Amino acid sequence: MGTPPTLYEWAGGDDAFSRLINAFYDRVEQDELLAPFFPGGVHADHRRHVAMWWSEVFGGPPQYTEELGGYERMLSKHLELGISEPQRFRFTLLMRLAADDAVMPDDPEFRSALVAYLEWGTRIALGNSQPGAAAMEHAPVPKWGWGEAPPYQP
Repeated sequence: MGTPPTLYEWAGGDDAFSRLINAFYDRVEQDELLAPFFPGGVHADHRRHVAMWWSEVFGGPPQYTEELGGYERMLSKHLELGISEPQRFRFTLLMRLAADDAVMPDDPEFRSALVAYLEWGTRIALGNSQPGAAAMEHAPVPKWGWGEAPPYQP
């Protein structure tokens, strides 16, 4: 079977992650729990930067790290936000719906990896966003993979 593709490759690369993030933030702008984090809407630069993060996490080029500073930059965007559990959960729900909107792969293996990252990442962001949180100051950008189930290829 050879080496399985990265999640980034399997999803369709930069274009796929741009579609995902744009679909997600289109939903966020209309959401009563999450829209308040973005008064005035979610700007194009923010969308592009988040797409770069997701692309890198899912095995794409390290563009977020090289251009924006990696983990430390992402951490700085979440400190002191005071994210609530309902907001964290809504984030995961809207991202899952955005994956459908963006026509991301819908095979169980890919969606399992996507949901696993959503749960892992949003729980870390929730903790790091609390007032006075003792966040890890330095860490590599996570490199998410297939986990237990590699891509199904008949």
